[in-house]
Amino acid sequence: MNVAEARSLMEEWTPSASLRVHMETVAASMRAYAERLEPGEADRWVVCGLLHDFDYEKHPTPEEHPFVGVKHLETLGVDEEIRTAILGHAAYTGAPRETPMARALFAVDELSGFIVACSKVRPDGIATLAPKSVKKKLKDKAFAAAVSREDIRVGMEELGETVGDGFDPTSHIQTCIDAIRGEAERLGL
Repeated sequence: MNVAEARSLMEEWTPSASLRVHMETVAASMRAYAERLEPGEADRWVVCGLLHDFDYEKHPTPEEHPFVGVKHLETLGVDEEIRTAILGHAAYTGAPRETPMARALFAVDELSGFIVACSKVRPDGIATLAPKSVKKKLKDKAFAAAVSREDIRVGMEELGETVGDGFDPTSHIQTCIDAIRGEAERLGL
């Protein structure tokens, strides 16, 4: 499946503009990590980001999401690495996050949503958002309370194991901010 096909499927299954923006921001962050960890595979990683929540509105319960979507992707011939990464983005599935793609998806999913929330309370949006501001907001449990700080922490830890020396949370946050900032105009952020 290519990026255009993934975006079309995501739009077909997802009426919510805000959920579409979330998947687009995750896809942007996935592209940034693919360029670092698996050059030449960026489109596959973007497909993963675009489709990780595509079934959520139709099948929002933990019994259904992301299982229904992944099963549909299998019928479309989407490769196993992407499907497994999508399963692994939901911690409750028990799917292993062993590949760089799976670890990156888990590490950017909640954080991308949190970055968007941070940008919405700033007069200039994401234009000047810095990791320092994101870290400060992460400490405020009342801000974007639905975002799992634990998932963000675990995601960074797992991605750090993949990236190795030189990984640090501030750089991770900056990578995601930069990726999302690059799509801000198109996404209306």
